[in-house]
Amino acid sequence: MKKVIPIEVKPAAARAPAPQFAGGTLVDTRARTMHDLRISVTDRCNFRCVYCMPRETFGADHPFLPYSAILTFEEITRLARIFVGLGVQKIRLTGGEPLVRRQVHRLVAMLAELGVEITLTTNGSLLAKQARLLKQAGLHRVTVSLDSLDDATFRAMNDADFPVAKVVDAIEVAAAEGLTPVKINTVVKRGVNDQDILRMAERWRGTGHIVRFIEYMDVGSSNGWRMDDVVPSAEVVRRISERWPLEPADANYTGEVAERWRYVDGGGEIGVISSVTQAFCSTCTRMRLSTEGSLFTCLFAQSGHDLKTLVRGGASDEDIRNEIAAVWQRRADRYSEIRTEQTAKQRKVEMSYIGG
Repeated sequence: MKKVIPIEVKPAAARAPAPQFAGGTLVDTRARTMHDLRISVTDRCNFRCVYCMPRETFGADHPFLPYSAILTFEEITRLARIFVGLGVQKIRLTGGEPLVRRQVHRLVAMLAELGVEITLTTNGSLLAKQARLLKQAGLHRVTVSLDSLDDATFRAMNDADFPVAKVVDAIEVAAAEGLTPVKINTVVKRGVNDQDILRMAERWRGTGHIVRFIEYMDVGSSNGWRMDDVVPSAEVVRRISERWPLEPADANYTGEVAERWRYVDGGGEIGVISSVTQAFCSTCTRMRLSTEGSLFTCLFAQSGHDLKTLVRGGASDEDIRNEIAAVWQRRADRYSEIRTEQTAKQRKVEMSYIGG
């Protein structure tokens, strides 16, 4: 069984205090502002999706983080408040599978008081039971990962023998509770589920939900990524448009990850996320907070920045604010612009730890 090699996180105690942040708009070395914060609330998941947490690496003896190592809801909320003060306007809860963390709706309620958009990405397995609590707590929307409508294909990809029908039902429950529009993320891997592209598009046309097709990416170091497995977004758009003509739609905001396409006949829209073939590094506005309180400035990062030591060591909000600002101001990430078969083999943080 493969083992995950720990990612380097330089302890805060080993670093000199960050310089005072002067205020104003926070930008990095490429003039990108910070708009989104993605928070991984757990490194655990009840699925073993082949592109994220393959079972040969994340098996029964995998050493997940102990509860004492992960940030408490109060610690997450404190950090989120500081991020909002630095310009963050949207917070997404991720994992792992965020709904396996007990009473995560309490965290949603705490974050909702910050006055920014709160969303959550889930595999949908526990969503039907928790949708009402999440909505009542203040969650605005959910994104559900669903890679195929074919039950055998879906079970093979989640590697947990979980039926697709339960995820589809959960999407409808979430919509009925007002967590709309529901976004449905489909990671497309050639020869595995690309035959289901048209079926996915047809199922969600006219429903108000938005299916987003994601190019298979080299996240982490354990999913065996190869360029040959990638179905380019341009091909996805072409396949769908040949059946139901599409036209491009404007982005909802600068730095939006998905490229939007709408059906000419008014049947709604789809999205494509093209990190491999059409890199969007130049407009990336996302910061990531890991399960145990480390900052990562890129999904494909090789190292992180410890905040938990500051939080638990008595640092003031101003000290933490200065640290976060300094990390962002040094940021120069452009991994997807320089990706090659060689860089894809580099050791990178696993998505279940950093949050997708």
